[in-house]
Amino acid sequence: MKQNSNLCPCGSTKPYADCCARYVEGNELAPAAEALMRSRYTAYTLQCADYLMATWHSSTRPIALGLAEDKSTKWISLEVKRHEQQDADHASVEFVARYKVNGRAHRLHEVSRFVREDGRWFYVDGDVD
Repeated sequence: MKQNSNLCPCGSTKPYADCCARYVEGNELAPAAEALMRSRYTAYTLQCADYLMATWHSSTRPIALGLAEDKSTKWISLEVKRHEQQDADHASVEFVARYKVNGRAHRLHEVSRFVREDGRWFYVDGDVD
């Protein structure tokens, strides 16, 4: 799915084509947990459920996301607060995502956990503040 706006939704200030597009569109694997987290946020903005499901660890992946039914949510911005690498295959990313539901502003502050298996990063779960 192509992004119409030039800048990537993840907040990197890079063009979408030079940032998250290569991961969301399946051309490359995210090289680090932060890149995966940013690309997953971008996938939410673009309603790319297939990418979200493919990058969600099988131990915690939901059966469905229901993005097609959720047309009232508009993702506004992402701020990555910190990225910590626990070891070669485990990392966490703290972020704040801002969004609106039916015009009402909301804020999601989460510390997400990621695991790398066979060279591929997956979102496991997160603690919401």
